[in-house]
Amino acid sequence: MRRSFAVRAGALLTGVLLSGALTVLAASTAPSAYAADGDKGFTIEDPRITESSGLAASRQHPGIYWTHNDSDDGPYLYAVDSATGKTVARLTLTGVGTPRDVEAISIGPGNEIWVGDIGDNLGGTWKYVWIYRLPEPKKLADQTVKATQYVVKYSDGARDAESLVVHPKTGRVYIVDKKEDGGHLYEGPAKLSASGANIFRPVAAVDLWATDAAFSPDGTQLAVRGYFGGISYAWNGGEIKREGRLDVPLQRQGESVSYSADGTKLLYGSEGSGSSVVAEDAPEGATSGSKSPSGGGSSSASGDGSPATGSVKYGALAVAALCALVFGFRRLRRRG
Repeated sequence: MRRSFAVRAGALLTGVLLSGALTVLAASTAPSAYAADGDKGFTIEDPRITESSGLAASRQHPGIYWTHNDSDDGPYLYAVDSATGKTVARLTLTGVGTPRDVEAISIGPGNEIWVGDIGDNLGGTWKYVWIYRLPEPKKLADQTVKATQYVVKYSDGARDAESLVVHPKTGRVYIVDKKEDGGHLYEGPAKLSASGANIFRPVAAVDLWATDAAFSPDGTQLAVRGYFGGISYAWNGGEIKREGRLDVPLQRQGESVSYSADGTKLLYGSEGSGSSVVAEDAPEGATSGSKSPSGGGSSSASGDGSPATGSVKYGALAVAALCALVFGFRRLRRRG
């Protein structure tokens, strides 16, 4: 896996440096345009959050984003105020076992929080993984919350995954597995059972080495991100259709993505102490009853994007690849 990662990153660097690096330098001083009612990004200030691996915008607490550490922390969720970057609540989950590799978080219908303990860095050695479900507290304060734990298995064998999404209308749970050459969207049962294994089955191909995914608030769009880019899909009742590229920012180790509560922005997070969450315009069609603002975040139907935006993003990937090499190797070495 290490050799494959290095070869791919090196190839990416060669093409990107030739085609886009100068454009990045020219565009780096251009100001970003944000919607007046959209989230503008923030820096996570809590020193306890060192491996933010999932991100989800609260719907009942405006401006609040839920996140969690990757591993070696415990059954904790953190509510971060995007206005200040400070943690305003830490939840301690009960009713679950010891988390192994928590990689994703999503908000479902009824303001329920869903957590994906679905990572498997050894490439599919766990016979099963877990999903946790809990009610989002109406009052934000440090507290203990009882969660329901679900056992998950895949119909085609164990695998690594870092992306869990819950459809905001139907409540159905989906997982995108993490494969270097592209993976699949896995669909869970219409209703999960807490008393037995829940079998997730592949329903569509995903053309990305996925590290996280998110539904738009109206459930019509699915955003999937990776280390070096992202893809916007039209949901189409689960028969996803690729619409275009996402404007994924330069980050040290891009691990998370969330729509803002109003659907006008996509928020991209990264691992590391004091990590930044970067806001980009969401693709058109992601909001319900309102038009998304125009700008660099909009993707063309063909998936090519505008020339300026495409050049800037591909140029940024040059530095992203270098960073990912360093942090990817460190992470692999640390976990063995």
